[in-house]
Amino acid sequence: MVRRSTLALVAILIAVLGLSGCSSSSQSLLDRVQDEGVLVVGTEGTYSPFSYQGADGQLTGYDIDVINAVGAELGVLVDFVQTPFDSIFAGLQSQRFDLIANQVSITPARQSAYDLSAPYTVSEGQILTAADDSTISTLADLAGKTTAQSSTSNWAEVAANAGANVEAVEGFVQAVTLVKDGRVDATVNDSLAIAEYLQQTGDTGVKIAGETGDTTLQSFVARKNSGLMDEVDAAIDTLRENGTLAEISNKYFGSDVAAPTADTVVPVSDDAASTAPSKMQLVLDNLWPMLKATVTMTVPLTAISFVIGLVIALAVALARISSITPLAAVARFYVSIIRGTPLLLQLFIIFYGLPQFGIVISPFPAAVVAFSLNVGGYAAEVIRAAILSVPKGQWEAAQTIGMGYRTTLQRIVLPQALRTAVPPLSNTLISLVKDTSLASTILVTELLRVAQLAAAPTFDFFTLYTVAALYYWVICIVLSFFQGKLEVRLDRYVAK
Repeated sequence: MVRRSTLALVAILIAVLGLSGCSSSSQSLLDRVQDEGVLVVGTEGTYSPFSYQGADGQLTGYDIDVINAVGAELGVLVDFVQTPFDSIFAGLQSQRFDLIANQVSITPARQSAYDLSAPYTVSEGQILTAADDSTISTLADLAGKTTAQSSTSNWAEVAANAGANVEAVEGFVQAVTLVKDGRVDATVNDSLAIAEYLQQTGDTGVKIAGETGDTTLQSFVARKNSGLMDEVDAAIDTLRENGTLAEISNKYFGSDVAAPTADTVVPVSDDAASTAPSKMQLVLDNLWPMLKATVTMTVPLTAISFVIGLVIALAVALARISSITPLAAVARFYVSIIRGTPLLLQLFIIFYGLPQFGIVISPFPAAVVAFSLNVGGYAAEVIRAAILSVPKGQWEAAQTIGMGYRTTLQRIVLPQALRTAVPPLSNTLISLVKDTSLASTILVTELLRVAQLAAAPTFDFFTLYTVAALYYWVICIVLSFFQGKLEVRLDRYVAK
């Protein structure tokens, strides 16, 4: 059985390495866009003032207006797909959209991996710290400090090159929140985004501590050899010449932030493409880091949360069947809250919400709290049903021979309920293994987070995410094996 599973894993991995770079369509992107009359564009929708939801609930922003103007020049409609920035390149590669419009900075690595348009924006980098932090004023001061960055942004590379420990987050607002909560020392970002944030929020908890000295150019991004960029570049040139770019810039910034010329580009490094690792090498390089994260983070997080969750679940289940009405009502309310809200939201409330009340919990303990409470809510109903499945006569017989409530539970009811509860509780455990991937959103460096960080520089998300999926699958196979053994053992003395 183990040998077959291993062969299956190898076969899937080979398929991934062989197929992930294949294209599913022989028609060029430009031809398809022109035939359909629609350009599908990926954007965050949460990155003000470039891409965000307006007061009317509609998607708006500098990048939105610019790409809409480009679409008008091309004679096509623009259809937007909102996605987190850390997933935006993966979405482009998987053909969820045709183009990215989200202030993507031009870098040699991106030039070698994608088709980039002529630049349409120019900006500078700034360092944002807590208002009372006087230890950081230059890029060099970030050495040994911790910054919060989107893992696929060029600012993450800027911070890392300065010697900072980079914590990956989904967006700029989350990064600012972490700075204010004291979880990280700083965040590096675009001067335009920082200025907009400070102007709109009036946030006095953070300050601009210094400049990075980097001038960046932003462009639209398409898949390699899309055949689309000549038309897009021509549209950008037209918009620059007729003043449309300047008009859009003044609308959002009060000044012209458009790149002054299409000729100002970042030169492609001679070895930018040659130094990129092959898919096989990328997998081999990250097998151990991903395994280490699995053993040191994913498995312990699962085990600790499940054990604590079972304790909570047992207490809640007994409270649910208690004759004490207020106690039963509180237990029902707890179960309703846990089952009625998303686990991701529960994580965010504990990690990002509690600091508003002065309660700051480190990432791993915060994840344990959230997962334990979640397991407690779901497993409580499993345990309650298992206890109620024990015939009432068992309780009565125990009382007849003088057993108290606690002794009856320990020696008579719970051993029988355990046999009934094992299959659904095992399913809860297996689900928890996969749910731990959500801990990557609150800075826990577990399996999925390691895969995300490894994929960010290479943009090969499909390969590494598939390898991560195989790790999760192996864990679940092992748990299912032990579940079967436990069921057989518990059924040993049951008459059938």
